[in-house]
Amino acid sequence: MNKDDMVIISAVRTPFGRFGGTMKDMDVVDLGAIAMKEAIKRANLKPEQIGEVWWGCGDTSNTKDVFTPVVARQSMLKAGMPPETPSCTIDKACVSGTSVINFAIRTIKAGEADVVLAGGATHFSSIPYLLRDIRFNGHKIGEIKMEDPLFPLGYKDYAPVSVDSGRVAVEYDVSRQEQDEWALASHQKYGAAWKDGRFKEEMMPLEFPQKNGQVKVLDIDEQYRPDTTLEGLAKLKPVFDNVGGITAGNAPGLNDGAVAVIITTRAKAEELGVKPLATIIAMVSTGANPSMLPIAPAVGIKQCFAKTGLTLDDMELVEINEAFACVPLVSAKILADGDDAKYQAIKAKMNVNGGAIAVGHANCASGARIIITMMYELMRRGGGMGVVGICGGLTQGDAAIIKVEA
Repeated sequence: MNKDDMVIISAVRTPFGRFGGTMKDMDVVDLGAIAMKEAIKRANLKPEQIGEVWWGCGDTSNTKDVFTPVVARQSMLKAGMPPETPSCTIDKACVSGTSVINFAIRTIKAGEADVVLAGGATHFSSIPYLLRDIRFNGHKIGEIKMEDPLFPLGYKDYAPVSVDSGRVAVEYDVSRQEQDEWALASHQKYGAAWKDGRFKEEMMPLEFPQKNGQVKVLDIDEQYRPDTTLEGLAKLKPVFDNVGGITAGNAPGLNDGAVAVIITTRAKAEELGVKPLATIIAMVSTGANPSMLPIAPAVGIKQCFAKTGLTLDDMELVEINEAFACVPLVSAKILADGDDAKYQAIKAKMNVNGGAIAVGHANCASGARIIITMMYELMRRGGGMGVVGICGGLTQGDAAIIKVEA
């Protein structure tokens, strides 16, 4: 242990809501503020002790201030931080939640702040329809065509991300059946973990007043489907006639949620009287061929290992975001270097409490979510190291190695 180690001193998330579910009427700024405020409270800090905020939020068409929203700033002010606190909102799609932690580390190493709050929020339920190309073209008669930015999900100059990912699944010989089996296991593992109370440390319950005067408490991720069966999954048609077998059942949902993490040095944590929850050993951000999304977590994880000299054998746990079921499976195959026994061993310690298929994928929060989920599981196991990997739009990739002391 070193006094300059980067450590996590607080980490919390909201439940992840289903698209159009219990959280549908929340505002993305308020959602972020709730997580921020709780993270500060859990660290027993005062809002003014946060030196800077890095926040991931890419889906800003749903904000009150669509033109140049400053979501990090608005959320931190609502969370009670003083107006003098600098902040930055970034959009790196699904890797935003990990990249902000990396930027927080850089900020501390640059001497610009000694305690930094990082995280992200996404609220898919409030993404509006779009009406393009009428500003300078007077509409006189006829149909006005609206656009849904959520369908097909991807980038206009490229194939939909599910189509590209399906092709990669075929290339790496990841079958439709294996994807469905992984999806089923994600729900089963999540259900067992939730019943066992394994999400209580990381997830703060939210209260929703009802019209009948009662209060609904949301303390579970709404994407979880306890009635999922392999037979039911097999009946689903592939999205866009996808050659790789990607369906709505072996992919995550469009979810709502927020995650907040507080980073500082070991020396500063000691000064504050706060016990570190985990040490961040290494973080990397990568890129690859934009049509090869499922390989990105493996690319990042391999770079983390090259940077540290550590290997998979040193890792108690592996967490790879289930952007589709094929993503952790393809990445695990790459990490196994063609060795089936090693591939099976990686799968056995990967996403042990379920992944985004069951938890949900609030995309700009998910990178931070997989870090804290793994961190709390390592704590329950008495310590050890783990590695996370996540892919993002057009094959960006982030990875991190963390350690929890025994």
